[in-house]
Amino acid sequence: MTENSNPSSRRPRLAFGLAIPIGVMGGLIGLGGAEFRLPVLAGSLGYSARQAVPLNLAVSLITVITSLLIRGWTLSYEPLSPYLPAIFALIAGAVVMAYVGATLARRISAAQLERAILVLLLLIGVALIIEGFLPQTLPALLPDTPVWHIAAGLLFGIAIGLVSSLLGVAGGEIIIPTLIFAYGVDVKTAGTASLLISLPTILVGLLRYQRQGALSDRQALKETVAPMGVGSVIGAIVGGLLVGIVPASWLKVGLGVILIISAYRTFGHTKHKNETRS
Repeated sequence: MTENSNPSSRRPRLAFGLAIPIGVMGGLIGLGGAEFRLPVLAGSLGYSARQAVPLNLAVSLITVITSLLIRGWTLSYEPLSPYLPAIFALIAGAVVMAYVGATLARRISAAQLERAILVLLLLIGVALIIEGFLPQTLPALLPDTPVWHIAAGLLFGIAIGLVSSLLGVAGGEIIIPTLIFAYGVDVKTAGTASLLISLPTILVGLLRYQRQGALSDRQALKETVAPMGVGSVIGAIVGGLLVGIVPASWLKVGLGVILIISAYRTFGHTKHKNETRS
Protein backbone atom coordinates (compact mmCIF):
# COMPACT_ATOMS: atom_id res chain seq x y z
CA MET A 1 0.00 0.00 0.00
CA THR A 2 1.12 3.55 -0.65
CA GLU A 3 2.03 5.56 2.40
CA ASN A 4 -0.32 8.50 2.59
CA SER A 5 -0.69 11.02 5.34
CA ASN A 6 -3.54 12.73 3.48
CA PRO A 7 -7.00 11.33 2.89
CA SER A 8 -7.24 9.57 -0.43
CA SER A 9 -9.88 11.99 -1.66
CA ARG A 10 -7.54 14.96 -1.10
CA ARG A 11 -4.47 13.63 -2.86
CA PRO A 12 -5.63 14.18 -6.50
CA ARG A 13 -6.72 17.75 -5.74
CA LEU A 14 -3.52 18.47 -3.86
CA ALA A 15 -1.36 16.95 -6.61
CA PHE A 16 -3.15 18.99 -9.26
CA GLY A 17 -3.11 22.23 -7.27
CA LEU A 18 0.56 22.05 -6.30
CA ALA A 19 1.64 21.05 -9.81
CA ILE A 20 0.29 24.26 -11.37
CA PRO A 21 2.55 26.79 -9.58
CA ILE A 22 5.50 24.42 -10.00
CA GLY A 23 4.73 24.24 -13.72
CA VAL A 24 4.47 28.03 -13.89
CA MET A 25 7.89 28.42 -12.26
CA GLY A 26 9.37 25.83 -14.60
CA GLY A 27 7.79 27.47 -17.62
CA LEU A 28 9.17 30.87 -16.63
CA ILE A 29 12.77 29.62 -16.50
CA GLY A 30 12.48 27.06 -19.30
CA LEU A 31 12.46 23.85 -17.21
CA GLY A 32 9.88 21.18 -16.49
CA GLY A 33 9.85 21.79 -12.75
CA ALA A 34 10.51 18.15 -11.81
CA GLU A 35 13.22 19.15 -9.34
CA PHE A 36 10.54 21.09 -7.42
CA ARG A 37 7.94 18.31 -7.73
CA LEU A 38 10.13 15.76 -5.96
CA PRO A 39 10.07 17.50 -2.54
CA VAL A 40 6.30 17.87 -2.93
CA LEU A 41 5.85 14.18 -3.70
CA ALA A 42 8.01 13.18 -0.75
CA GLY A 43 6.64 15.91 1.50
CA SER A 44 3.11 17.22 1.01
CA LEU A 45 1.87 14.10 -0.80
CA GLY A 46 3.45 11.70 1.68
CA TYR A 47 5.36 9.30 -0.58
CA SER A 48 8.66 7.76 0.43
CA ALA A 49 11.70 8.75 -1.64
CA ARG A 50 11.73 5.33 -3.30
CA GLN A 51 8.10 5.79 -4.38
CA ALA A 52 8.42 9.47 -5.30
CA VAL A 53 11.24 9.10 -7.84
CA PRO A 54 9.47 6.85 -10.40
CA LEU A 55 6.23 8.80 -9.97
CA ASN A 56 8.13 12.02 -10.67
CA LEU A 57 9.67 10.37 -13.74
CA ALA A 58 6.19 9.46 -15.03
CA VAL A 59 5.00 13.07 -14.64
CA SER A 60 8.19 14.24 -16.36
CA LEU A 61 7.34 12.05 -19.35
CA ILE A 62 3.96 13.78 -19.69
CA THR A 63 5.50 17.24 -19.57
CA VAL A 64 8.32 16.42 -22.01
CA ILE A 65 5.96 14.93 -24.61
CA THR A 66 3.65 17.95 -24.32
CA SER A 67 6.56 20.38 -24.63
CA LEU A 68 7.89 18.56 -27.69
CA LEU A 69 4.49 18.73 -29.38
CA ILE A 70 4.21 22.45 -28.67
CA ARG A 71 7.74 23.15 -29.93
CA GLY A 72 7.07 21.08 -33.05
CA TRP A 73 4.27 23.48 -33.93
CA THR A 74 6.12 26.70 -33.10
CA LEU A 75 9.82 26.09 -33.75
CA SER A 76 11.96 24.49 -36.43
CA TYR A 77 14.26 21.56 -35.75
CA GLU A 78 16.70 22.74 -38.45
CA PRO A 79 19.00 24.61 -35.99
CA LEU A 80 19.76 21.28 -34.34
CA SER A 81 21.65 19.95 -37.39
CA PRO A 82 25.17 21.20 -36.48
CA TYR A 83 24.86 19.65 -33.03
CA LEU A 84 23.51 16.21 -33.95
CA PRO A 85 26.74 14.30 -33.11
CA ALA A 86 26.76 15.84 -29.64
CA ILE A 87 23.02 15.24 -29.18
CA PHE A 88 23.29 11.56 -30.13
CA ALA A 89 26.31 11.15 -27.83
CA LEU A 90 24.41 12.77 -24.96
CA ILE A 91 21.45 10.46 -25.60
CA ALA A 92 23.70 7.37 -25.67
CA GLY A 93 25.39 8.21 -22.37
CA ALA A 94 22.15 9.27 -20.70
CA VAL A 95 20.18 6.19 -21.78
CA VAL A 96 22.83 3.77 -20.52
CA MET A 97 23.14 5.52 -17.17
CA ALA A 98 19.35 5.90 -16.81
CA TYR A 99 19.12 2.11 -16.90
CA VAL A 100 22.00 1.69 -14.45
CA GLY A 101 20.75 4.49 -12.21
CA ALA A 102 17.27 3.00 -11.89
CA THR A 103 18.85 -0.29 -10.86
CA LEU A 104 21.16 1.49 -8.40
CA ALA A 105 18.27 3.40 -6.85
CA ARG A 106 16.52 0.12 -6.15
CA ARG A 107 19.53 -1.57 -4.61
CA ILE A 108 20.82 1.11 -2.27
CA SER A 109 19.20 1.65 1.11
CA ALA A 110 16.45 4.20 1.67
CA ALA A 111 18.81 6.35 3.72
CA GLN A 112 21.44 6.32 0.98
CA LEU A 113 18.84 7.20 -1.65
CA GLU A 114 17.58 10.15 0.38
CA ARG A 115 21.12 11.41 0.92
CA ALA A 116 21.85 11.12 -2.81
CA ILE A 117 18.63 12.98 -3.64
CA LEU A 118 19.45 15.69 -1.10
CA VAL A 119 22.96 16.23 -2.51
CA LEU A 120 21.73 16.34 -6.13
CA LEU A 121 18.90 18.77 -5.35
CA LEU A 122 21.27 21.03 -3.40
CA LEU A 123 23.69 21.02 -6.34
CA ILE A 124 20.88 21.90 -8.76
CA GLY A 125 19.77 24.71 -6.44
CA VAL A 126 23.30 26.12 -6.31
CA ALA A 127 23.60 25.76 -10.10
CA LEU A 128 20.38 27.76 -10.58
CA ILE A 129 21.71 30.53 -8.35
CA ILE A 130 25.04 30.65 -10.20
CA GLU A 131 23.32 30.56 -13.59
CA GLY A 132 21.22 33.55 -12.55
CA PHE A 133 24.38 35.67 -12.39
CA LEU A 134 25.96 34.44 -15.61
CA PRO A 135 25.69 36.33 -18.93
CA GLN A 136 23.22 34.96 -21.46
CA THR A 137 25.80 34.29 -24.14
CA LEU A 138 29.18 32.68 -23.70
CA PRO A 139 31.64 31.16 -26.18
CA ALA A 140 31.69 27.36 -26.39
CA LEU A 141 34.13 25.80 -23.95
CA LEU A 142 34.76 22.72 -26.13
CA PRO A 143 36.83 22.77 -29.34
CA ASP A 144 34.61 22.71 -32.41
CA THR A 145 35.50 19.18 -33.53
CA PRO A 146 33.26 16.07 -33.74
CA VAL A 147 35.65 14.00 -31.61
CA TRP A 148 35.48 16.44 -28.71
CA HIS A 149 31.71 16.87 -29.07
CA ILE A 150 31.07 13.12 -29.04
CA ALA A 151 33.51 12.22 -26.26
CA ALA A 152 32.28 15.02 -24.01
CA GLY A 153 28.68 14.22 -24.91
CA LEU A 154 29.06 10.64 -23.67
CA LEU A 155 30.50 11.84 -20.36
CA PHE A 156 27.89 14.56 -19.89
CA GLY A 157 25.19 12.06 -20.86
CA ILE A 158 26.27 9.69 -18.11
CA ALA A 159 25.83 12.44 -15.52
CA ILE A 160 22.47 13.43 -17.02
CA GLY A 161 21.16 9.85 -16.99
CA LEU A 162 22.21 9.34 -13.37
CA VAL A 163 20.49 12.51 -12.20
CA SER A 164 17.38 11.71 -14.24
CA SER A 165 17.00 8.20 -12.84
CA LEU A 166 17.79 9.12 -9.22
CA LEU A 167 15.55 12.21 -9.10
CA GLY A 168 12.88 11.30 -11.64
CA VAL A 169 13.57 14.47 -13.64
CA ALA A 170 13.84 15.15 -17.36
CA GLY A 171 17.34 16.54 -16.83
CA GLY A 172 16.83 19.92 -18.49
CA GLU A 173 18.39 21.68 -15.51
CA ILE A 174 21.67 19.98 -16.51
CA ILE A 175 21.24 19.50 -20.26
CA ILE A 176 20.45 23.11 -21.16
CA PRO A 177 23.45 24.69 -19.36
CA THR A 178 25.68 21.94 -20.77
CA LEU A 179 24.59 22.68 -24.33
CA ILE A 180 24.90 26.44 -23.88
CA PHE A 181 28.25 26.59 -22.12
CA ALA A 182 30.04 23.52 -23.47
CA TYR A 183 28.76 23.60 -27.06
CA GLY A 184 27.76 27.24 -27.54
CA VAL A 185 24.14 26.39 -28.42
CA ASP A 186 21.63 29.24 -28.26
CA VAL A 187 18.93 29.08 -25.58
CA LYS A 188 15.97 28.16 -27.81
CA THR A 189 17.86 25.43 -29.65
CA ALA A 190 19.21 24.12 -26.34
CA GLY A 191 15.66 23.87 -25.01
CA THR A 192 14.54 21.81 -28.00
CA ALA A 193 17.62 19.59 -27.89
CA SER A 194 17.10 19.08 -24.17
CA LEU A 195 13.62 17.69 -24.76
CA LEU A 196 14.89 15.31 -27.47
CA ILE A 197 17.61 14.06 -25.14
CA SER A 198 15.25 13.78 -22.18
CA LEU A 199 12.57 11.70 -23.91
CA PRO A 200 14.55 8.46 -24.47
CA THR A 201 16.30 8.94 -21.12
CA ILE A 202 12.99 9.10 -19.27
CA LEU A 203 11.54 6.18 -21.24
CA VAL A 204 14.47 3.89 -20.39
CA GLY A 205 14.34 4.88 -16.72
CA LEU A 206 10.59 4.32 -16.58
CA LEU A 207 10.81 0.93 -18.28
CA ARG A 208 13.46 -0.14 -15.80
CA TYR A 209 11.39 1.05 -12.85
CA GLN A 210 8.32 -0.65 -14.32
CA ARG A 211 10.14 -3.97 -14.53
CA GLN A 212 11.12 -3.57 -10.90
CA GLY A 213 7.45 -3.10 -9.98
CA ALA A 214 7.90 0.51 -8.87
CA LEU A 215 4.95 1.67 -11.02
CA SER A 216 2.57 -1.17 -10.20
CA ASP A 217 0.46 0.95 -7.84
CA ARG A 218 -2.39 2.00 -10.13
CA GLN A 219 -3.95 4.08 -7.39
CA ALA A 220 -0.83 6.25 -7.21
CA LEU A 221 -0.85 6.66 -10.99
CA LYS A 222 -4.51 7.69 -10.89
CA GLU A 223 -4.40 9.87 -7.78
CA THR A 224 -1.03 11.53 -8.32
CA VAL A 225 0.59 11.09 -11.73
CA ALA A 226 -2.50 11.93 -13.80
CA PRO A 227 -3.61 15.10 -11.93
CA MET A 228 -0.02 16.24 -11.40
CA GLY A 229 0.72 15.73 -15.09
CA VAL A 230 -2.29 17.81 -16.11
CA GLY A 231 -1.45 20.52 -13.57
CA SER A 232 2.18 20.59 -14.71
CA VAL A 233 1.18 21.06 -18.35
CA ILE A 234 -1.27 23.85 -17.49
CA GLY A 235 1.31 25.57 -15.30
CA ALA A 236 4.05 25.25 -17.93
CA ILE A 237 1.80 26.85 -20.57
CA VAL A 238 0.91 29.73 -18.23
CA GLY A 239 4.58 30.16 -17.30
CA GLY A 240 5.55 30.25 -20.96
CA LEU A 241 3.01 32.99 -21.60
CA LEU A 242 4.37 35.04 -18.68
CA VAL A 243 7.99 34.89 -19.83
CA GLY A 244 9.47 38.38 -19.92
CA ILE A 245 7.40 39.85 -17.10
CA VAL A 246 9.95 38.85 -14.45
CA PRO A 247 13.67 38.61 -15.36
CA ALA A 248 14.66 34.96 -15.65
CA SER A 249 17.92 35.63 -13.79
CA TRP A 250 16.04 36.82 -10.70
CA LEU A 251 13.74 33.84 -10.86
CA LYS A 252 16.62 31.38 -11.07
CA VAL A 253 18.28 32.85 -7.99
CA GLY A 254 15.03 32.87 -6.04
CA LEU A 255 14.02 29.38 -7.12
CA GLY A 256 17.51 28.07 -6.40
CA VAL A 257 17.16 29.28 -2.81
CA ILE A 258 13.66 27.78 -2.54
CA LEU A 259 14.89 24.45 -3.89
CA ILE A 260 17.76 24.30 -1.41
CA ILE A 261 15.44 25.04 1.52
CA SER A 262 12.70 22.61 0.42
CA ALA A 263 15.24 19.86 -0.35
CA TYR A 264 16.83 20.17 3.07
CA ARG A 265 13.47 20.25 4.84
CA THR A 266 12.25 17.19 2.95
CA PHE A 267 15.36 15.03 2.75
CA GLY A 268 17.63 16.48 5.44
CA HIS A 269 16.36 13.94 7.94
CA THR A 270 15.71 10.36 6.83
CA LYS A 271 12.13 9.12 7.10
CA HIS A 272 11.45 5.49 6.44
CA LYS A 273 8.29 4.66 8.31
CA ASN A 274 6.20 2.05 6.57
CA GLU A 275 8.35 2.31 3.44
CA THR A 276 7.44 -0.26 0.83
CA ARG A 277 10.27 -2.66 0.10
CA SER A 278 10.47 -5.18 -2.63
